[in-house]
Amino acid sequence: MTCRFPFIPLENMLKKNEHLYILLSIILAAAVLAGALTACSNNQNTTEAIVKKYATVPVKEDEITRLNEQMFATAKMRTDPSDYLLGAGDLLEITVFESESLNTTARVSSRGYVTLPLLGQIKVKELTAREAEVKIESLYRAKYIKDPHVSVFVEEHLSQRVTLVGQFKQPGTYEYPSKQSLLDVMALAGGLTDNAGHTVQVRRHSARPDEPNVLLVDMDELIQEGKTDLNVEIRGGDIIFAPEAGHFFVDGAIRRPGSYPLKDNLVLREALLAAGGIAPWGLKDSLVLIRVAERKQRNVIEIDLNKPENQEMKIQPADVIVVKSSSWGKMVHGSGVWIGLPGVAGVGYKNPEQ
Repeated sequence: MTCRFPFIPLENMLKKNEHLYILLSIILAAAVLAGALTACSNNQNTTEAIVKKYATVPVKEDEITRLNEQMFATAKMRTDPSDYLLGAGDLLEITVFESESLNTTARVSSRGYVTLPLLGQIKVKELTAREAEVKIESLYRAKYIKDPHVSVFVEEHLSQRVTLVGQFKQPGTYEYPSKQSLLDVMALAGGLTDNAGHTVQVRRHSARPDEPNVLLVDMDELIQEGKTDLNVEIRGGDIIFAPEAGHFFVDGAIRRPGSYPLKDNLVLREALLAAGGIAPWGLKDSLVLIRVAERKQRNVIEIDLNKPENQEMKIQPADVIVVKSSSWGKMVHGSGVWIGLPGVAGVGYKNPEQ
């Protein structure tokens, strides 16, 4: 039968003022361990070893900090029927008030055309219902009717949809009945989540010859700086992608190592607090910051946290922060005894970083 005895750290024993002979036993055993611990720790604690260890940390490109979703509270939806966009599959009821014989019901073809009496095929794709009325009136006026009045009513709407993916509260594909701006369409999906970044991508379903297939919109410039030209018009079939905010990594002598989302204007001291703060065996004067530069090259920055200006260093996406550890501190916090049956005790060590 295997007996498991409780492990009491040295630091706890010092607080409780245990018997002196136990303390001395621990110190003697710790002294034996110190040499090995120091050599092992120093080998793994050098800047070169740290850089080598984190050389393969994945670099997330185009990551951006979180955007406050309340900025979209001013977005308004426009649902004017005259702005209804026409497209393939839509069923139109077209009325010419001056001649009942010209009235017709037609479905928009896959190429965006409808066939009308006397006029034949005319293109209505990407026109609003009102623009289609004006176009048909002008064609009838040119040859057949002195002052025509035309009505276009959409009986079935099958063509226009927009898709919102990424960091939206309610991502998905939505009906898109009328011309709307970027902010209006983003409101369809309930706005952005807390993990969304500052940039939104608009991927055009059918880009025009003079424009790119993907538009990158900086939401800070649009909302905070009032650059309304960035509030682009969205078309049916467009895909709007909101990427996740950037992340940074914290490791080493830290209480909660791991990956954390990058908030607005986060500085080094705040990044360390987000990870629980430096562990008692950590060295405040010996931090390593690995930062991605151009062409995915990595810059290595040695940091002394005792200097106040270093505490205010801004964190960037994909930064890796490693806090070096003190060999003596690890020994003190990792050494202890197992207390079992009367007269039975053992001295041991547990790595506090594990």
